[in-house]
Amino acid sequence: MTGRALLDRYEASLRGLARKSRLRALSGRAGLDFASNDYLGLAGSKRMADAVATALANGTSVGATGSRLLRGNDPEHEALEEKAASFFGAERALFFGGGYVANFAVLTTLPQKGDLIVLDELIHASAHEGARAGRAEVVEAKHNDASAVDDAIRSWRTGGGSGRAWIVTESLYSMDGDFAPLDDLAAVADRHEAFLFVDEAHATGVYGPEGRGLAHHLEGRDSVVVLHTCGKALGASGALVTASAVLCDYLVNRCRPFIYATAPSPLMAVASATALDIVADEPERRERLARLVKLAGDKAETLGFVPSGSQILPILIGDNARAMQLAEALQARGFDVRGIRPPTVPEGTARLRISLTLNIGEDDVSSLFAALQEECSQ
Repeated sequence: MTGRALLDRYEASLRGLARKSRLRALSGRAGLDFASNDYLGLAGSKRMADAVATALANGTSVGATGSRLLRGNDPEHEALEEKAASFFGAERALFFGGGYVANFAVLTTLPQKGDLIVLDELIHASAHEGARAGRAEVVEAKHNDASAVDDAIRSWRTGGGSGRAWIVTESLYSMDGDFAPLDDLAAVADRHEAFLFVDEAHATGVYGPEGRGLAHHLEGRDSVVVLHTCGKALGASGALVTASAVLCDYLVNRCRPFIYATAPSPLMAVASATALDIVADEPERRERLARLVKLAGDKAETLGFVPSGSQILPILIGDNARAMQLAEALQARGFDVRGIRPPTVPEGTARLRISLTLNIGEDDVSSLFAALQEECSQ
């Protein structure tokens, strides 16, 4: 069999994606930033850059050189974890290389055989992947419906389930920009003596006192595990899992993605620790972002779209090809807006995902919606 013949089935799959207007390709940065998750504009922060430069000058290495359990455990990692635990109000924190691996790590390690994981149907793909790669039973619940979560656990118990239930949710959803009913989910968890795992990826730094997230009032409970990514509003990379000391020690001893992976760069630990200081010291960043959210929501409503109330504003189009055409038209006008299609979002809900960051201003938001109105009318 020739090399080309070996590739035939992959080419056929790509052609199938193209026919459905679902073929992806990489593209560079161009135009005004309405696509990134750099919500507070920290990725280009001079204060963070200076902190990293100082660390380098003082001998901090670029790479960790090994896993945390070998020679890759740097003082910078431990300093970040200590700062993060204090900042978020948790007993302990562990630093991972990114949000995807952190979600996967937690859900393949902490829920045990005989347990139940109840996933919100629209949660991050990494949570779905981790849950299904783990040992626990997995069910999905209707999006943002605490009663559906409660019913799923009750049904599992009635069917003989005797382990612990794990309720898994995002606090702010990455594609719809809507907020989870955290207090209702916490009440369900309490009622069933269940664990609650909250992915704060898009809320960390933006919401809560000093940017501590939407689950800030739940942190520190033995039954609560929280994921804070460092690569979105914090402007760096990596992710922090905050939990009880017992659960963090269990991850250190049993979590294969933690044990066998090279540790994140200690420079990213320095950058992330500095970002936590910035979000605490500069509340004006969150205030400026809130003004952009209000302006964009008003503009979207004027055009007949439903505002999300957050910095993630979906413009639902429906048709895959039309969503991508609109995105390309806006990009040609100098606005970096990306189209989002299935399977990232459910079938029939292709959209423009407008991300509001401090890399743009109010005039840019107004210009974007004027352009969107013109393009939608064509």
